[in-house]
Amino acid sequence: MKHALVKDTIIHTASGLFYKNGYNLTGINEIIKEAGIAKATLYNHFSSKEEICLAYLKYKNSTFLKEIETFAMKAPKGKDQLLALFDFLTLFFNGKEFNGCWCIRTIAEIPLENEIIRAEIQRQKKDFIAVIDQLVKSNIPNYNNERIARQIYVLYEGAVAESHLHQEEWPILAAREICNNLLA
Repeated sequence: MKHALVKDTIIHTASGLFYKNGYNLTGINEIIKEAGIAKATLYNHFSSKEEICLAYLKYKNSTFLKEIETFAMKAPKGKDQLLALFDFLTLFFNGKEFNGCWCIRTIAEIPLENEIIRAEIQRQKKDFIAVIDQLVKSNIPNYNNERIARQIYVLYEGAVAESHLHQEEWPILAAREICNNLLA
């Protein structure tokens, strides 16, 4: 297998395991077994579990940002593109593998002093706010963009957490309704 393909296999395997089982409950040996590789192969690509975790976070974030932005841009221009963020979340929630926010799940499991993973997660959340901010600028030009983008972000993140907690869709629908009222 080519070097890049092996690395992608490790990241994809670890991503599934970390998201489903959590960072602490996923061991290196489990990743090796699921990926069908040797321990030496894993360590040729990653020097530590933390490094695999960073690759996982980057992979999930990259995929998420592309998918949500594409989904939102398909909605009619105007506030519908912002409300589409919650429609995307509804689809994600109703998918068979929904397990909440991978960032929050990860940050909850790492020690407070792990600044590397914490910084990556904070960067990813800022990236998401930037996507929302761009949607606001493109669709609601008269609003204070940063303020509205941050409010929509908090609604979205709260909807993710609460839909995961309750295992019900109503928090997403409530957040969407609040967002609609905010933009009215």
